[in-house]
Formats: sequence, C-alpha cells, structure tokens
Amino acid sequence: MESLGPSPTLPAAEEITLSYSSRSLLAGGKVFAIPEAAISTEERDSWALIEEGFTLAREHEIESLFAIGNGYVGNRGSLAEGSPLSAPATFAAGVFELSPTPGSVPGFFVLPDWTGVRAWVEGQPLSMEQGQILEHRRLLDMAHGVLWREWRHADVNRRITRVVALRLASLADRHLLVQSVVFTPENYSGQLRLVTSIELPANVQASPPSERYKARRSATRPNVLPLALRSPGRDVTVAFGVASQLVAIDGRHAGQREIEITDRRITERFTVHADIGAELRLDRLIAIYTSRDPVEDPIESAANHVNRMLPAGVPRAIADHTAAWEARWHDGDVIVEGDEFLQRALRFSAYHLISAANPEDDRTSIGARALTGESYKGHVFWDTEIYMAPFYCLTHPPSARALLRYRYHTLPAARAKARRAGYQGAMYPWESADTGEETTPSFVIDPGGKVIPVRNGDLENHITADIAYAVWQYWNITGDDDFFLSGGAELMLETCRLWASRARREADGRYHIRHVIGPDEYHEDVDDSAYTNLLAAWNLQRGAETARILAERWPHVWKEHAARLQITPEEAASWTGIAGGMYSGFDPATRLFEQHHGYFNLEPIDLAAYEPRHAAMDVILGHERIQRTNVVKQADVIMALYLLWDQFPAEVREVNFRYYEPRTSHGSSLSPAIHALMAARLEDPALAEKYLRQAAEIDLGNNMGNAAGGVHAAAIGGLWQAIVFGFAGLEFRPDGLHFAPHLLPHWRRLAFPLQWRGRKLRTWIEPEAFGIHLEEGTERVRVSLAGGAAVEVGPQEQYVSERRESGWGEWRKLKKEF
Repeated sequence: MESLGPSPTLPAAEEITLSYSSRSLLAGGKVFAIPEAAISTEERDSWALIEEGFTLAREHEIESLFAIGNGYVGNRGSLAEGSPLSAPATFAAGVFELSPTPGSVPGFFVLPDWTGVRAWVEGQPLSMEQGQILEHRRLLDMAHGVLWREWRHADVNRRITRVVALRLASLADRHLLVQSVVFTPENYSGQLRLVTSIELPANVQASPPSERYKARRSATRPNVLPLALRSPGRDVTVAFGVASQLVAIDGRHAGQREIEITDRRITERFTVHADIGAELRLDRLIAIYTSRDPVEDPIESAANHVNRMLPAGVPRAIADHTAAWEARWHDGDVIVEGDEFLQRALRFSAYHLISAANPEDDRTSIGARALTGESYKGHVFWDTEIYMAPFYCLTHPPSARALLRYRYHTLPAARAKARRAGYQGAMYPWESADTGEETTPSFVIDPGGKVIPVRNGDLENHITADIAYAVWQYWNITGDDDFFLSGGAELMLETCRLWASRARREADGRYHIRHVIGPDEYHEDVDDSAYTNLLAAWNLQRGAETARILAERWPHVWKEHAARLQITPEEAASWTGIAGGMYSGFDPATRLFEQHHGYFNLEPIDLAAYEPRHAAMDVILGHERIQRTNVVKQADVIMALYLLWDQFPAEVREVNFRYYEPRTSHGSSLSPAIHALMAARLEDPALAEKYLRQAAEIDLGNNMGNAAGGVHAAAIGGLWQAIVFGFAGLEFRPDGLHFAPHLLPHWRRLAFPLQWRGRKLRTWIEPEAFGIHLEEGTERVRVSLAGGAAVEVGPQEQYVSERRESGWGEWRKLKKEF
C-alpha cells in the first residue's frame, strides 16, 4: 500500500445547478442540486427521466434506460455502491472479446466498473440493503447528458446521510468520464470512509505500464493512476487513467487518501471527520484509451489526458460537455406540443441516438442496443442503416458518414463472404462486429430448451441492399461527393454485382432470388422474398446509375474503378436489364405483392383471437408451426413500400398496407414505428396514433419485456422517422424537399430542424399553417407542399403557408422570427 497524502490539485467546487428552462449550466445555485419546484412539471418531464424510489426487480431495466454515452464509450446507469441485481457495465465502441469455445462469436467486451463508490459512516456501510431509504431518485437529464442520483438514507443508528451524485461521458471530449458525489451528514458528526476501486475480472489479462511510462510517471503527477487490460481473444488493450479528490465545499482538501495499486486493481481510500451539515464532494476524472486509437501507448495517453484535465477539473469538463449537448440539441430536437409523453419519448430517442454515434471513428458502427447493454453481443445489423442512419443524415451528417465508412472499411470481408458463397461483388454479413466478418450465432435455445439452428447469417441477404440504400440516401441528402468518390461509389458497384450474380434467370424469363430470409424472420429459406427482390432491383438500378454518373462526371474515377474491379462494359450494361426482369410477386388483379413465393397459401391466423397477448407469436405457436402460417413478424412488404415509396401508385400502397397490417404480429421492436409512419402517410390517424404510442413505449414502457438488455436503438430511430417522414410527410425530390403533413388532432405544433446539402433548415407545422426557415447556408432550397405550391427559400428567409379548404395556400414571406 502506498500513501500519497493529498490528492491531485483540482479547483474548488463551482456553485452550479441545472436549469431546464435555459438548458444550460448556471452559476449561483447550490452545488449539483436537482431542479425542484421552480421548474414546471411538464417542462422538467419532457427533458428528464425520473425514477422515484428503488425497485430491485427493475434494476437491470433502469440501468439500460439511464445509460450515458458519447459514441466512444457507454456506461449503464447502475448504482455506485451496487445491489444484489446491479450489473455495472461499460462498453468501448469497437472493442470485442472472443471465447475460445468452438463456434463462439465475438461479443462486447465488458470493461471494469469505474463507477464504484462505497461509503461507511462510523463503520456502518451506507447501503440500500441496510437501514432505511428515506428518499431515492435517479434523474437522467437528457438536455445535458448527465445522470443524477439523490439518496437520503438512515442507517441502523438513525444517522441520516444525503448523497447527490452525477455521472457523464463527455460529448466534448470522448475519452473523458466524470463522476462527482456529494455527501452530507444531516444529523450527526463522525467518521466518513469512502472507497473507490477499479478491478480487472479474474479471466482478463492485465496490460502492465511500460518501463518508459513508469520512469516518467514520478516526474509528472504520481496521483494519476493507470490500469490497463486486454480483451480476450481480440487482444485489444484498454487503458484507464484515474484521478480522484475529496474536498469540502469551501475548496479545502478533506481527510487523507491512501491508494493501493497493482497491475490488476486500483483502490483509493479516503477517511475524513464529517461535521453535521458540512458537504463533502468526491470528484473523479477518468480517461479511457484503447489500442484501436491512433496513439503509441494507450496507458500513457490515458494518464496524460487526465493530467491535462486536472487544472480545469470537473467544472470545466461539465461546462464543455453540456455546451456540446446544447449544440446537438439545437440541430436535433423534435418538438411536439400537445403530447407530453410523446415529447419525452422523442427526446429519449434523440438522447440515446446522439449518445451512440462517434463521428471521429469511422471503423466502428452502432449495435442493436447501442452502448447500453449486452443483448445481441453489440453486433451491427441492418438496424443501423435503415432505422438509425436517417436521423444522423438529417441532424449530424458527420456521424452518418462515419457509420457508412465502417461499411466501406469492412468491404473486404463482404467480398470474401460473397466468394465463399459462389457470388461476385460484396455480400454483407447479417451480424458484424469489429472485422466485418459474419458473426451471426449458428444456433439459439428457445424458452423450452430446444436448440434451433440460426440461418440468418446465410440467408438474410437483404442487408446488402439495405446498406446500399443508406449510402445512396446519405449522398442524396448531403451532396457529399468526397464520400461518394472515396468509398460510396465502390460500395454501390460491389453490392450491385452481388445481386447480378445472386439472381438467376429462369424458364419464365424472370430473374429469381431463391433461398433467403426477408425482414419477416418467421419464414425461413423462402424463394422470391418481395422485399429482397425489390431492394435488389433498386440496388441494381443504382449500381448502373453509379457507373453512368462516374463515367459522365468523373471519368478518371470510373476508369480506375472499372480496371481495379474488372467491370466490363457488358457487365455494367446488364444491370439495368436484370433489375427490370426481377420477379416481384406482384399480382395486377389484386394489386398485392406476395410477401414470398407461396405466402398466400399459408395457414391463415386471426391475430385478434390471441389478444391480449403477452408473448411473441413464435413463442405461442412454436418455431415450426409459425412458418406454416401467414403471421408476419414485422414490417416486410410494408417496409419496402416505405423505402421505395415513389415506385408504387397510391392505390398499391394502400391495398398492400391494409392487407399486411392485420397479419403482422410485431414480434420485433422494429415494426410499430414503420406502421405508424405508413398509417400517417395513408391518412389513418387513429391507427397511426396506436402504433406511434406502441413504438414510444418499447423502452419507456418496456412493452417488449427486454429493455434490460439495452435500449432498442432501431426502434428509437424508427420513432424519429415516424414523426419526420410520416406525420410531417418529408420526402426527398430531385429538386428539393417535399412535405405532406398529417398531424394528430391533439397536436398543437410539430417543429424540427434538418440539414439538406449543406444548409440548415427549421420547419414548424400547425393544424392550419406550415413554416420553413433557412437558418444556415448560402444557396436557396426548393420546398413544396402536397396540394400546395412550391417556394424557393433563401438564406435567413422564412416562409409560411396557410391551410385552405382546397389545400395549402400561397407562400407568404415573414419579416421576423417565428
């Protein structure tokens, strides 16, 4: 054990509080106070999740919902002192582990708990399990990306201690984590002992500091403590640098600090005499670096990072972090006046989407549960491109670009998968992790203990077209030619080639794609999935268009691509023909797409007869039987209608939605939001509201029953899309933006920002008016309304159109801020 005396010099605590009205940190309030009666309940609740009391059985669920993150690192909202059901977990994006067990697939590497703070009052532990909880609440301040906790506790001797804590993962400095805890003895004076520790799990190898670092450490700040480990099976080094300080609120150092440090553990112990009513604050700065980062030594980088932060300390880190959140909310906040629950759900969605993306790292993507839980092992699905990417494209293009560059960097693995399957081009994995190789497990065990083979990795090939769709959408929205030329075009060409080799022309003269799984995963190994074939045809058309655009606008780039990828003129010319000849399953008589070959002959199931339902239909009917029924797991044909909206007449969209909607069981969290979007576009407000509410409650109401595994990142991305593309009716046209608003009757106002080809716009919609403002940008934007006229909006100009009985009226230019 080593005693270092006073802890490293940090500035005195600044008096800061949170204000939800201004959404900024203000000076002059009580330190780290949670806003109370001065803030209206409606305003507070729209920006905060509040969990009153403590319910042990809900702890894993709460840890997911109250998670913090910045795209580089995420941390679940567990209790600092732990509980019987606490499962603290921190994840670093792109850092996976792999078990040596044959058949294992990589999964998220759970980092050591850096949040652990345990306290003793006169030798008695401050614990939720002993004594009496007088007050307890957790508050996730979504406006500032801060997790708060307030706890008043009476121990067995009736000594009452108040604890107020905050925790954040800095959005301004993605390597930095901050924790601060204030202890106040309310009715006693006595000894307070605090212990913090970070310890490596027994099965994890330590990564000791280099001799160079050890030699230099004593010459810098010896109180900055290092700890490093390696991810099993992947050998990625993850390094922590830690500095802690216990001070009285007047800024004086408090008590003595001892540390115990080995290659496997950091322990800090503080002992202080606490006077009645005197507040003591424990501040902690933690830096994280990994060997994935472009640094020579992660351990040294982590320690140096903390050293740089020490002079300004926790208050400066909080201020920078909240300023970064302020900027992101300015560009991403959707406002719905007249629906308090939906407003909070939309901010919850945007909060977790912002927390999940890192524009500074284009070799990682976002897993199905982001950085909030271990479900799906952190693997990346089509969720990212189809459900999340639109949010980033329209609110923070650098994040969208980084996510799509991940797919470009993993193109070699997709090419290798295609070759192994006997195809050309690139076949993307259904699940991927760090390398881009297929990581779908080969089997799962159902609730009855039966082993069920998982075939998605081989057959759910539509993800290749989904990725191409997202690449094209990003380029269309942003006009980012550099992205297109430095990877996007190549990805479009290689995905196109996959479908050209995957589809086979048969005796009927049509091209067929056999042995696939569509979005409706209840039906495996089917032929001619309508969704797969329609998206494949779209991919082929865009591949041909990519070749034409390159040849016309950037002939030198096309020449280089054609030579390197060995694309002949005959091959490129064939893509349009294959797309046009693709079998779609469309019946002109009924105007229905058959979801897959033979679907119309399956056993009909009346889903209404199974309501109220507390389990998924595949659990109720069983894995084998459900494949013989017409029950649809999630939006499938309906999803294709949404993505390829302009390809279908209005009557085809309507007929197919009305046919498949009552047959869809929503066994996936991805489904309700898309049904809400489509119902809104088809002007069915009652059905749209039903599905919108269902989508909003997936995490906040835990209506899927599995929020403990992490938030449903695709579902929250889908909720945002339902509002922007469904109820606001946003469509992208070759000449600009088009809106077809369909507000719910009780909404007073819908407003949101969006970015389009280098411009920032703000739009607001009321029952009788539609407004648009070009906030940033130098070029005009064409905006049109369904049933109304179009307008060219210039820089800093604002226009409004008012609803008339016959549609929307002429645009009127405003002279002042709306």
